[in-house]
Amino acid sequence: MTTKSRLLLIVTIMLLGLTAATIVNISLNFREYSINSAVEKSQMAANIVKDGLTAHMVNGIMDKRQYFLDKIATSNNIKSLWIARGDKVIAQYGEGLYTETIRDSIDREVLRTGESIQKITENAKNSTLRVTIPYKASTPIDNTNCISCHNVNRGDTLGIISMEFDISEMRSSGMMTILKILGINLLFIVVVLALINYYVTPYLNLFSNMQSGIKKAYSGDFTHQFFSKVGGDAKNVVEQMNSLFRKMQETFGDIKYNLATFIPQGCVSSSDPLYEAKTIISELSDIYKFKKTIELDASKDEVYTRIIDILKLKYHVGHFAFYEVNNVTSERKLIYSTEEDTICFEKTNKNALECRAYRTNSVTVSTEFPNLCQACIALDINYVCIPFNINHDISLTVSMTSQNRDEVELMKKNISSIRHYLEAAKPVIESQILMEKLKDTSLRDGMTGLYNRRFLEEIIDKIMSKANRHKDTYIIMMLDVDFFKMVNDTYGHDVGDKVIVALSKVLKNNIRESDLAIRYGGEEFLIMLCNATNEGAMQVAGKIHSAFGALSFDVGSTESLKKTLSIGIAKFPTDGDTIWKCIKYADTALYEAKHTGRNKIVEFTPEMFKSGEEF
Repeated sequence: MTTKSRLLLIVTIMLLGLTAATIVNISLNFREYSINSAVEKSQMAANIVKDGLTAHMVNGIMDKRQYFLDKIATSNNIKSLWIARGDKVIAQYGEGLYTETIRDSIDREVLRTGESIQKITENAKNSTLRVTIPYKASTPIDNTNCISCHNVNRGDTLGIISMEFDISEMRSSGMMTILKILGINLLFIVVVLALINYYVTPYLNLFSNMQSGIKKAYSGDFTHQFFSKVGGDAKNVVEQMNSLFRKMQETFGDIKYNLATFIPQGCVSSSDPLYEAKTIISELSDIYKFKKTIELDASKDEVYTRIIDILKLKYHVGHFAFYEVNNVTSERKLIYSTEEDTICFEKTNKNALECRAYRTNSVTVSTEFPNLCQACIALDINYVCIPFNINHDISLTVSMTSQNRDEVELMKKNISSIRHYLEAAKPVIESQILMEKLKDTSLRDGMTGLYNRRFLEEIIDKIMSKANRHKDTYIIMMLDVDFFKMVNDTYGHDVGDKVIVALSKVLKNNIRESDLAIRYGGEEFLIMLCNATNEGAMQVAGKIHSAFGALSFDVGSTESLKKTLSIGIAKFPTDGDTIWKCIKYADTALYEAKHTGRNKIVEFTPEMFKSGEEF
């Protein structure tokens, strides 16, 4: 139903209600008026009867009273009239005429109480008013004394006068009056509705036109033109609305497309562009704060911690794992997990290509197909895996899990938003990776690729702290190429460089990943074996010594060169309470090896210090 129809209906109902109330009020008043008129008429007739009967009694013509009563009824349009004597009058004068008997309970009640009774009897055709009035003993002003003729007391009921009046004509007259009033009211209603329709329709059309414009505005369309045939203030409103919408179109019409430059369209599910813009701007604000925060973080690991906090605090992900993937080796490292065990097979960490999300570089949702990712162990758990490429070297993977399918649907809605945070973190992570590479380059020897002495100086405090916490032990080896200066002087620095590079390869091939090999200076190298036994350390030293001694270097023409190593060994914390002391002790043992014949492995003993040299 249109607004116009509702308005006309409401006005019609109100006017009809007013008409009905008016008719009911008039009907009640008319009925009351008719009844009161008939009652007054009955009172007049009763008084005439009383006076007439008194006159008949005084004049001694009571036997002629019925004629008088009939005349009274006829002349006053009384339908029927009768009288009845009270008990005391009957006792004194007898029953009276045959018509002067008590006819019903009303007559009896009035004789008993001395109070008038009125009763209306109605049916579809007729309406009759019955009035019964008591005739009481009194002494009138004209000295007609009832008591003088009747053996009664003053106020006793001598008899009753009952009359019936036909008031059907009054009812018909009332109905005609009501119908006339109803007709006038209906005509008034028609006129009022016509006037309302004429004057209100232009405003309602304006209202409908404004509704259409606002509806379009909700979908981002501000091109609607408002119009109205109404002048005055309505015309001014139309002009202002048109001006406002033109400005809105110019300033806001393309805003969501501009926002899509930062956050792709469709990430916010809403048909209201204003709400969508508000949500996107709020998202951009949060992402901007996130980005400004991580730009000041000191390391890549701190940035990863921020991402983990976003997953927990913003998206309320209860169960997830966060991975870093080496794109070159396809190795995957678990950065964080809310669970003790992840949902992936262990082989996936060694070969990330087993992970469907990483291999296809697309979001993997378990609800899309049964057993979608073959690398998943838990078949009864739903998951959403989001891959994200940082650069040529590094990728990230977020694996969110839940047993509740509704939670998975919520995760799916948050995929785009989570990727926005990863996108914001991407340049910062790339920068951190680059800084790590630059730092790593500055901490590595350019010729051998081994860590340099600067790296040792930066890392040694961390190693000591970790060793003290976990009770780690280290065996320190200081290595030096015997008579290396002679190689440079005799064959040139090119050959000397070959010897250094070859020794670095021997070191790399004979130590574990947990061990460190460092180019300490020129031809000096340092090895730190973590938690190695004495026997194991001596085996490593022996292998390095033998492997390097077996090498042959081409020095031109038909000559070849072989070199030997001297190795000094010290143990932390057996020989010294700090690693720096043990490095010094290993250097002392190396010095002892060189001065006792070279080409040997010597373990440190306190006796190697001369008096006053120990520190």
